[in-house]
Amino acid sequence: MAADGVVITGRGSVSPLGTDVPSLIIGLLHNQVAVGPAPWADGDSGQRAWWTVVRGFRPSDWMSPQVESGTDLFAQFALAAAEQAVLEAGLATLDPRRTAVVHGTSMGGMRALLKAQHQLERSGPDAIDRKTVIQIWPNMAAAQIAMRFGLHGPQLTVCTACASSIDAIGTAARMIADGRADVAIAGGTEGGFPLASGEADGDFVPANFYCQARFGMESPAADPLRASLPFDRARSGIVTGEGSAIVVLERASLARARGAAILAEVLGYGSLADAYHPSSPEPTGRWEAQAMTDAIDDAGLRPEQVDVLVAHATATPKGDTAEIRAINQVHGGRPRPLLATSLKGHLGHTGASSGAMGVLAGITALTEGVLANTAGTTDVDPEVEFEVVTGTPAPVDAMVAQVNAFGFGGQDSSLVLGRGKR
Repeated sequence: MAADGVVITGRGSVSPLGTDVPSLIIGLLHNQVAVGPAPWADGDSGQRAWWTVVRGFRPSDWMSPQVESGTDLFAQFALAAAEQAVLEAGLATLDPRRTAVVHGTSMGGMRALLKAQHQLERSGPDAIDRKTVIQIWPNMAAAQIAMRFGLHGPQLTVCTACASSIDAIGTAARMIADGRADVAIAGGTEGGFPLASGEADGDFVPANFYCQARFGMESPAADPLRASLPFDRARSGIVTGEGSAIVVLERASLARARGAAILAEVLGYGSLADAYHPSSPEPTGRWEAQAMTDAIDDAGLRPEQVDVLVAHATATPKGDTAEIRAINQVHGGRPRPLLATSLKGHLGHTGASSGAMGVLAGITALTEGVLANTAGTTDVDPEVEFEVVTGTPAPVDAMVAQVNAFGFGGQDSSLVLGRGKR
């Protein structure tokens, strides 16, 4: 990154633990688990699936009726998170030509498209929401953020599966470092498959409820508290989640000049192709390790200078094994093991937003001196050569945090954050 530096001054979130950042952080640090039955689960038929959904979100708190009617829920989550982030950053005005929006999503407005198909098959063409065409596009979250703040700088949408929000933040940071923007609103959003309340939408059932289970991704656990077990010997699959996490990035000199509270500095970013399999990572973790190393090198640091790690760790047997091996390669052999956690036990796998939620947890470790534990995990995989935080959060005196995000299609990304200098 540039010598001038790129810093984070604002955060926003809509998550299964609540509709703002304090709810998310409090939930993580108090070991709350958002896993519960999917709104479409039918116990009588034996159809069970664990999901983590956002509950109690009210779009009208964040946008006009016109915007609400023209957006799918994923874009509404993103708007709310962006509004929170800009407010925390204390940016009363944004330079329209020098502010970028970089947003990541893997599914975009898929719910709107699935719902339109359902309406067509049940009631015919006249039943389809006439605004479906502007609800489905993945770029509409970024577009709505730009329209909300009247921005005319770069507007980009990143679609790199579950690495999308780390790639969005890394891309935005480099854009600022390269002088193409002074401020960026960046992060990622996923989901919006139930209603905004978190409940089922009548008789509409999104196909995702079944297709991920059919592919063997979902956990078969009978206990929701044991459904997502990152890095655990008994891990059995993911719990699908949803939500949004957004940060405001600024050129460090400008943030300091206006007296902004600096939450963290973006020190380094790495992103590359695993190029092994559509859904499984390369088993040795070689390329995940390379992405981590690239981020550390970009930060101008050595691996032993990283104090804490927020791992991707989705609680799948193959996925976690590859990441364990990657972390061992980069951070193994230390006199004092690296502290690591995963948020998937608390939140489920929130898809494209998961990396940015990891960034919020990393910022908390840097600013508040506490690293969230890995909820649910009790019997850590014996192959682990680092210290997985279990049971309760760990007190830390961290100067540097690393956040991983790996996605289907071989999307390997990692971000390195430093404690912000006031």
